[in-house]
Amino acid sequence: MEFTAYMLDVLTEAIYPVRMVVEDGIFKEIELIFLEEDTVIDVEGVILPGLIDSHIHIESSMVTPQQFAKIAVRHGTTSVVCDPHEIANVGGIDAIEFMIDNASKVPFNFYFTAPSCVPATPFETSGAVLDHNDIEFLLKKDEMVALGEMMNYPGVINGDEEVLKKLEVARQSGKPIDGHAPLLNGEKLDLYVAQGISTEHECSYFSEAMDKTLKGMKIMARDGSSAKNMEALLDIPTKIDILRNQKIFGLVPMEVIWRRLPTPIFEFIVSDDKHPNDLIEGHLDKSLEKAVRIGIDVMKAIQLVTINPANHYGINGGAIVVGAKADFIIVDNLYDFNVLKTYIDGECVFDGENVLFDVEEVSPKNSINASKKTAEDFEISFEGDDCEVNVIKCFNGELLTEKKTAKLKCIDGKVQADTSQDVLKIAVVERYGGNNVSNAFITGFNLKNGAIASSVAHDSHNIVVIGCDSEMMAKAANIVIDNMGGLAIVGDDFEESLSLPIAGLMSNEDVYEVSDKLEKLHKRAIGLGCDLDSPFMTMAFMSLLVIPSIKLSDKGLFDGDAFEFMDVIRD
Repeated sequence: MEFTAYMLDVLTEAIYPVRMVVEDGIFKEIELIFLEEDTVIDVEGVILPGLIDSHIHIESSMVTPQQFAKIAVRHGTTSVVCDPHEIANVGGIDAIEFMIDNASKVPFNFYFTAPSCVPATPFETSGAVLDHNDIEFLLKKDEMVALGEMMNYPGVINGDEEVLKKLEVARQSGKPIDGHAPLLNGEKLDLYVAQGISTEHECSYFSEAMDKTLKGMKIMARDGSSAKNMEALLDIPTKIDILRNQKIFGLVPMEVIWRRLPTPIFEFIVSDDKHPNDLIEGHLDKSLEKAVRIGIDVMKAIQLVTINPANHYGINGGAIVVGAKADFIIVDNLYDFNVLKTYIDGECVFDGENVLFDVEEVSPKNSINASKKTAEDFEISFEGDDCEVNVIKCFNGELLTEKKTAKLKCIDGKVQADTSQDVLKIAVVERYGGNNVSNAFITGFNLKNGAIASSVAHDSHNIVVIGCDSEMMAKAANIVIDNMGGLAIVGDDFEESLSLPIAGLMSNEDVYEVSDKLEKLHKRAIGLGCDLDSPFMTMAFMSLLVIPSIKLSDKGLFDGDAFEFMDVIRD
């Protein structure tokens, strides 16, 4: 294939007219041409390197890797670095190998990281455990480009023997180690970084990102369905304050300072978790549009999702140069990055209207080993007329939570939710045969009636349920159990669900079908009073103990700051 086009070069940060030859899946020739009156440019638009999402959990899209690829190429994504720790927590090595095998059967670049924390902590029940021998086995695979995010930062700091063995195995492999240490600072951060952990995608504030950057970490800005931190990490007013405090003004010419202010402190833009309805709207193409809109230089923005991740993870791609894989896209402008065509290995996989490859269906096995629940399973007992309880406070678009308290009434020895205070019941139902149920209270969902439930519950993926009363919670949980996993919502006069029978996390359906069903669930949630943008995604993180400050596992209410269990009912 030979053609002329305008090519964006991420290495020189310029756009050139070129003659390009693609052969055997690589860029064989790239020649700068000089425009004459009779010069014909074959390609309308601008050619960019294929986009790379350097941190994503495919399972959060609720579709198989093959179905994910079908929607991603529509948005110019040609490669992803995915951490399969969601499905690994359900099915261990076998589940990871299923992801690799499924991904290998479509023309798309799936790179994987070896899940470092299965389970994420010892304070929850998962379906599998991966030790350092498993990590060593995984890192020998060509598909594995890094050790996945090290969420057990207390284990790193406190010198947990098994955690340190995993890190040592990764260092010996010569592959990068991804981080996960929200709000960690000071000497504890020093200990964490000293283990060779090089990236961080959990920064919520510019000051946090700067602190970690100065320690040598590479920052990832999330632009996913639940966490969106790009604007916060660009935070120009805070940047100016820090420069003033450091007395930089007066030492550096003002024009240099003002020119650098929009330069991001982060080196990558990532999705982390992306729901199917959001994937239909866009992927990294929309993240690029957002980056440029908030003031990031267009060349810098493109580097965040091309050459930067390619260099960090040793991926063949990220730039259009002779000898590299011919993964590229054609966009009609550099404002909204509308994708006209997508090429992988020199072959067109999206022609502007259609995706040019097919996917296969998976035969799911039931991974839900839980008995049917009754209202009694979701009760918290207390003798008295009322009591004070600890409450999880969640926030729209954030994974961090805060500790709150509330005074609740008790009827017949059972603590009641109070919708007038927006204090609802939350429970985690163990799904791997133990049948344990832990209960607590949460605020931020604003449900006035009914309940929602999901087997997507990071990271062990037990069944998480939030509701106004125990009867509704039992009904929602049982729908999930009957469906072999998935999402459910119930009200006084309706039941709605999305079945996810592949590990309780994914569907065989394409992203459009899954999105349609998810959108119906979201509308039902709004009808019950919930005002969160992505209620099921937010709920899924209420059991992720490694993100502060208060969460719930199947073993109890957890203080993410002290990293220990806490009582639901206060003394």
